[in-house]
Amino acid sequence: MARVLIENVTKSYGKTEVIHGIDTVIEDGEFIVIVGPSGCGKSTLLRMIAGLEEISSGTISIGERVVNDLEPKDRDIAMVFQNYALYPHMTVFKNMAYGLKLRNFSKNDIKQRVDQAAKLLQLEDLLERKPRQLSGGQRQRVAMGRCIVREPKVFLFDEPLSNLDAKLRVQMRLELRNLHKRLKVTSIYVTHDQVEAMTLGDRLVVINDGYAEQIGSPIDLYERPATKFVAGFLGSPSMNFIDARISADGRMAELPGTFSLALGSDVTVGQEGRAVTIGIRPEHFSLAEEEQSAFSLKIDHAEFHGADTIIYGRIADNDRLLTVRLPHRHEINLEKHLFLAVAPEHIHFFDQKTGKRI
Repeated sequence: MARVLIENVTKSYGKTEVIHGIDTVIEDGEFIVIVGPSGCGKSTLLRMIAGLEEISSGTISIGERVVNDLEPKDRDIAMVFQNYALYPHMTVFKNMAYGLKLRNFSKNDIKQRVDQAAKLLQLEDLLERKPRQLSGGQRQRVAMGRCIVREPKVFLFDEPLSNLDAKLRVQMRLELRNLHKRLKVTSIYVTHDQVEAMTLGDRLVVINDGYAEQIGSPIDLYERPATKFVAGFLGSPSMNFIDARISADGRMAELPGTFSLALGSDVTVGQEGRAVTIGIRPEHFSLAEEEQSAFSLKIDHAEFHGADTIIYGRIADNDRLLTVRLPHRHEINLEKHLFLAVAPEHIHFFDQKTGKRI
């Protein structure tokens, strides 16, 4: 196991910089998830840690060693890719053993390590099968087993569940967490799926356009997003955003049209009269009587998801789109307006120009 230190790391292709000075410490035994939309630079960052991409500037250390100039094979890491990359002509046992054989391990050591990994991954009955005889989930477990037998200091996962169906992805997420608890190996996991990130990571690094927007625990990032981007990226359905202005006395957020929101007493101290973007998560709306409501919603569409109801509509007097999540099943009359309230502690404030949290 090892601590991974990333210090002011950048990556450029010619004059185009794609990773902009990322700093973070991944503690020994921690499971950290690098998450962001496609093209944001998350896989590039992972490949620099692995040694598959050169670093333009900065330092990456694994354990006590700076690894900037080390070959991937010398970094004591193991990587699991989106593509299983198994040898089709080899059995499961031989796929898992191949890397050890290249490193001249003895037959007894190879068998012991493969048997231990197979037991851990519930592959004991599949060791003589070939990849074509396995399901997608089984193939991914073989790919992980091939890494486990090497007993590396760091595991790197590059979107390993992307090729699996939705049900199997849920199962594999649980298996990955349980595996990490047993092995306690420092793990760095890349995904564009915010649900995977929220459920797997001890901490998240949210990447946007090559910048680390925010680093912290899933609950911290969800409840106190540092930027509008993080707020909108984490959560499904995503956060609602509405441009508003803080009233002169600081007690209300005045929305376009006639509606306004009551604010907490200390939320907007010093922000009186400021133009802001307010953010409200869909699950933080509640049904209200008309005279107590903050919003009147014209309903466009409603979806029953089993445990909850998702409602899409527009604020009555400014046509702003809103998404609302209500617990349980609700009979929605599309002919009527829905009256909604939101508690002040569930309102987030962001600067309209920078997108940073106020």
